Amino acid sequence: MIASLRGTVIDVSLAAATIEVGGVGMSFQATPATLAGLRVGEEGFVHTELIVREDALTLYGFADVDERRCFQVLLGAKGVGAKLALAILAVHTPDSLRRAVAGNDVAALKRVPGLGPKGAQRVIIDVGDKLGPPTGAPPEPAPVGAAGEPNPDVVAALIQLGWNEATAARAVVAVEADHAETAPDAPLPVPELLRAALRHLGGGARG
Repeated sequence: MIASLRGTVIDVSLAAATIEVGGVGMSFQATPATLAGLRVGEEGFVHTELIVREDALTLYGFADVDERRCFQVLLGAKGVGAKLALAILAVHTPDSLRRAVAGNDVAALKRVPGLGPKGAQRVIIDVGDKLGPPTGAPPEPAPVGAAGEPNPDVVAALIQLGWNEATAARAVVAVEADHAETAPDAPLPVPELLRAALRHLGGGARG
């Protein structure tokens, strides 16, 4: 089993990266948050899980052991394959996943692309208490802009790119507030608001 990789990062894309180890480039898939921590030309380290199938060997990379353990537990849920498990961790940190499962929060799990209400309920049932209790404090609630809730379409798009809901909402609120000061009578169209929110978050996708 390949449990970890350490070496020079030679490529990073939206969904995968390659680290050179002993002259061999090892490619792996990872969440946007994990990929955002890697820089081409610099040393990178990830914990890994190798998934073996009849037609493929796929390596998955994780920022820490806790994220990898959550991935392993998710694979034990009925109907959850490696891609869906990674998608769940792209939307939820390990602790927010624990809170969603412990609180029977189907709505939170449904934010994961490709996971419907029945699938979310199955994850809650199958995962149960296998993840253990949350280890950190609950996230602060997302602020609400002066004009009301942040644009839900833009928040949803950012969640799909890997940010958690609170971070996405805060970014949208900040951008909307800045724009309201300069052009209060001309709200940003959704595509421009999304691009502005991405710039506010530093570009790229991360959790």
